[in-house]
Amino acid sequence: MGIIAISGKSGCGNTTVLRLVAEKLGFSPVNYTFRSMASDMGISFNELLERTEKSLEYDRKLDEHQAMLARRGNTVIGSRLAIWMVPEADLKVYLKASHAVRVQRIHAREGGDVTTIERFTRERDAKDRGRYLALYNIDIDDLSCAHLVIDTERWSAPQVAQIIADTYNVGK
Repeated sequence: MGIIAISGKSGCGNTTVLRLVAEKLGFSPVNYTFRSMASDMGISFNELLERTEKSLEYDRKLDEHQAMLARRGNTVIGSRLAIWMVPEADLKVYLKASHAVRVQRIHAREGGDVTTIERFTRERDAKDRGRYLALYNIDIDDLSCAHLVIDTERWSAPQVAQIIADTYNVGK
């Protein structure tokens, strides 16, 4: 009953890669995000982000729910904190990309004004880091618990997924 945990900041390809890895291995993808939670709650993503600034309960609920889903086994979980919240994962992967590339990818995915996206992404990264330090004493810039760190600027999403699948299969 394998578990692969994939983490990375917004725009690193987490969602795309986790789905490709899950497909390659026949595992279930686990990607319950704040966007998913906001949709389930019937509120906008920005409204939920505002609420998370006032109360850490949303983070805890999201993280606990995701970890529970991942622990069912034969799963690929993708989230900002997956590699820290599921420490028993068979393979913990961190995806990284430069801030500029992440902004370009978010813009391509969501549209909007690039300057606004750049500022929002920088602020979100700082807020996320502060929240995770306060909640769990996790520094998301400390990648020492990752088994594998992949620069997603170097390879396409299918290539990154293949690297992860191959690494998982070697470790079995």
